[in-house]
Amino acid sequence: MLVNNSYKDPELTKKINHEVGQPFTLIQRIKLGGIGSPKLHITSSSIEIHNVLILDNAIKTCNIELRPKGVLVGFGVRLQTYLLVIPFYKLHLYKGKPDEYAIYRDHYFIRFKAGKNDSAIHNYIKKVLNYKADNKPTDIQDL
Repeated sequence: MLVNNSYKDPELTKKINHEVGQPFTLIQRIKLGGIGSPKLHITSSSIEIHNVLILDNAIKTCNIELRPKGVLVGFGVRLQTYLLVIPFYKLHLYKGKPDEYAIYRDHYFIRFKAGKNDSAIHNYIKKVLNYKADNKPTDIQDL
């Protein structure tokens, strides 16, 4: 689900929290060694996201936030903040070209650069994949 999160909206916050869980507490963030990715430079995206990104002439960047049941991919366009909300059961991460990752949810996707020397990005992707594998739902009701 692609949403504009620029303004405080309790209904939207409920929807996001239902899909990917409440934000981690400070203690949990410290135990996980941080939950946010470094700045990721977008190389390409799905048409819906591309139509939002072209509204701004700035360098296209995003970041990923880990949540208990999924991830939030956030990016800014002008003064607006957009989120791609991806629960773990719809999350697909691919390493495409030698210096590129792709993150998918249904028909939405974002590809971003990750060079050989960008160990922080590679380590963060491993952290997300490991957390996803360790926290698989055991019952259909967990979805």
